[in-house]
Amino acid sequence: MDYISSVPEQYLYSAIIVLLLLLLLAVATVAGGTEILRGKAGRQKVRGVWVATVGNIDFHKHKKRNSFRQEFLEVVSNLAENNFNTLIFQVRPSNDAFYKSALNPWSRYLSGREGEDIPGFDPLKFMIKAAHKYGLEFHAWLNPYRVSGSTPLRKADYLQTLAPGNFARRHPELVLEIPLADDSYQLILNPGEPEVIKFIVATVREIVVSYEVDAIHFDDYFYPYSGIGSIDAETCAKNNPENLSSDDWRRENVNRMVSEVHECLKSSGRKVKFGISPFGIWANRKNNPAGSLSTGAQSFYDQFADSRRWIKEGWVDYITPQLYWEFSHEAAPYAALLDWWAEQVKNTQVDLYTGQAVYRLGSSRAWKNRRELADQLRCNAKYKTVKGSILFSYSCVFFPKNEYMKQGVEDLFKVW
Repeated sequence: MDYISSVPEQYLYSAIIVLLLLLLLAVATVAGGTEILRGKAGRQKVRGVWVATVGNIDFHKHKKRNSFRQEFLEVVSNLAENNFNTLIFQVRPSNDAFYKSALNPWSRYLSGREGEDIPGFDPLKFMIKAAHKYGLEFHAWLNPYRVSGSTPLRKADYLQTLAPGNFARRHPELVLEIPLADDSYQLILNPGEPEVIKFIVATVREIVVSYEVDAIHFDDYFYPYSGIGSIDAETCAKNNPENLSSDDWRRENVNRMVSEVHECLKSSGRKVKFGISPFGIWANRKNNPAGSLSTGAQSFYDQFADSRRWIKEGWVDYITPQLYWEFSHEAAPYAALLDWWAEQVKNTQVDLYTGQAVYRLGSSRAWKNRRELADQLRCNAKYKTVKGSILFSYSCVFFPKNEYMKQGVEDLFKVW
């Protein structure tokens, strides 16, 4: 999602980066360029895609195992045939599950009704086996806090629509209700409650003990993009022994969850990677001297997600910032943000995979440039610290929604 300041500010250094990049790409096009600028297929270590199940964005509901199996086999076949090696599949979209769980109910996005399974079938077990057969790593994608992205119902009424065993329904006192601008509500597990952190860690532990996943993956949803105001003031007063400011306290809540998931995976007895895909701007330099040359929304201040610290502490094995902007974007130019993230992982054990916005192709004048994403991958290849790219999302890649998207994917695959 894009949350960019409506008042852009131009930075000289950022402009220089973009101009130099475009010049290099132009030279490569005319003269053939170096191997790096040509972006030969296979140069990136990780070539992945997100398959989003929330709202059934990339995967349909199924009542029977055969139809589920057929659709998933089509997914992995498409990926293998097009040089992908990593699948990030959303197995816990909204405090629910695409796997057999004692903690989270079967997802409504699996069969159409929360708590209802596909009889005699474990989707996750099947998906992992099939992905590995096709030479793909399987990263289990979880949204840690979300109960509902948007609902017209108030909290008490919405919780009654959930399966009786849903953690949120059983513990309404641990759920925050956030009003949205359109008079709807967002519901999340309260990040400031220790019981919530324990539940998230237990959820992760259950998956890695029961399933041969290659990684656990979180996305960019921590505290809400819409802001939280003073809704959690009571929780802060109760669970803030160090008397931190509310902002610092919120960041520490997310940090604690991330660090405890890291420790859980570290003690699991086998190698399971931990990756997070945060919003593409940590902080702007005008607000924070360690920030990037950008002027957009900032995850450090807005979602209280200190992704830079997660890197420095080594709590994650990889970071996949969602760099969903074009080179020419005034508030968040791709090249400037890529440069910042590449610098953050330097001299660490954390791999950097960039998130690419296939879904934006054709959405505006800037995104009618069919070479935008291919050029972004060529730009990535200049950095030794960039180890791969993840595309959002599967349906946009394999079922393009417009001609610009179709052409952009064709060009991207030439350097994939």
